[in-house]
Amino acid sequence: MPFWRLPLAALLEQLGVDAQGLSTAQAAARRLRYGGNLLRPGRRPALALQFLGKFTHPLVAILVLASALSALSGDSASSAIVGVIVLLSVTLDFAQEYRAGAAAERLRQSVAVTARALRDGRPVALPLELLVPGDVVLLAAGDLVPCDGRVLAASNCFVNQALLTGEAYPVAKQPGELPAQADLLAAGNAVLLGTSVVSGSARVLMCRGGGATAFGEISALLQGRAAPDDFTRGTRRFGLLIMRMTVSLVLLVLLINALFQRPLIESFLFAVALAVGLTPELLPMVTTVTLARGALRLAGAQVIVKRLGALQSLGSMDVLCTDKTGTLTEARIGLARQEDATGGDSARVRELAYLNSYFETGLRSPLDDAILAQPGIDVAGWRKLDECPFDFERRRVSVLIDNGASRLLVVKGAPEDILRRAVSYGPDADGAEHALDAATRAALEARL
Repeated sequence: MPFWRLPLAALLEQLGVDAQGLSTAQAAARRLRYGGNLLRPGRRPALALQFLGKFTHPLVAILVLASALSALSGDSASSAIVGVIVLLSVTLDFAQEYRAGAAAERLRQSVAVTARALRDGRPVALPLELLVPGDVVLLAAGDLVPCDGRVLAASNCFVNQALLTGEAYPVAKQPGELPAQADLLAAGNAVLLGTSVVSGSARVLMCRGGGATAFGEISALLQGRAAPDDFTRGTRRFGLLIMRMTVSLVLLVLLINALFQRPLIESFLFAVALAVGLTPELLPMVTTVTLARGALRLAGAQVIVKRLGALQSLGSMDVLCTDKTGTLTEARIGLARQEDATGGDSARVRELAYLNSYFETGLRSPLDDAILAQPGIDVAGWRKLDECPFDFERRRVSVLIDNGASRLLVVKGAPEDILRRAVSYGPDADGAEHALDAATRAALEARL
């Protein structure tokens, strides 16, 4: 049974630990058994094989063959020129990809992430790779979760899982048993590697680490060889076309010369010259130098280009589509309009939403940030009397405020929950309140 569905006592017994964590000796033994808490690195071929792989491009292969044939026929000048062009092109391409990969690796190593865990009953800061299943990890606001684990204790703990789910809103985490919960991402008693703590604190029992985590499984799927981009496929198809034309014409020339009983050596040299003339020798170098120039310009803007061919795909892009939460861009929400019950733009709704978000002291969502970014709301005359903070059971936050002349309880939350408790709406332009009848309720629900 998965760790988030097991009774806590059974889970502790399965891992052979208690809620006080591991000793230093136990942790060392487990590290030998489980290995480091690291994602499985992608297997990269040796540098020599990566360099030789650049010669498999059809155009490069034709030029190499033409250079070799020129050398065999005694035309050393042509052979040297073609060989230098090919070597420069391949070397530039390989060097750019190697430098980009090295820069990305340096960037990864420069971020030294640690986590606090209980060792010998005391909290100590440890590199993530030293954590092992059975460790008790202490999390606080701002921490990255270093493992997949079970929540032992929590205090107002909210975790951002956008990395795995794409949803920008934090998720509440608390201890408990969920024997019927089949989805790990929906389990409120479990935290996952790669997510981050937005607020509160928690004590977590590490159950899985490294490649065995949910994030590690996704990472493993991405370790395979990347599919070629459109630019690479296009140049390869063009190279194959040139190769087929060259081979066909060379064979045709040899056949015609044989039919006319021309000297074999002269016919062969003419065919080699024809092959070299048909092949665009400078094309690999021109494309590589052009793309490398673009990579250098992007590097000046702190953008690492790992594959030169990706630059052409970026340059040919007309429309960029992202998911609905915007997590592929800035993970921020923008407020475009505030509507009343009739669908009209309402300054009153904007004011009440601002007052609620301004005086709220609990968990602040991206929606609150968007509301508070609106200018022109004066809160100087208002003071907060009380607050019922947001939680994921009520799905709303209530703020009681007073300005000396009136007292308001402003509630903001999930629309369906607000509508379920609403009995009227207004005031309209004439200052009148209206009962929330079935027709208006249905119209509002249809707009959700």
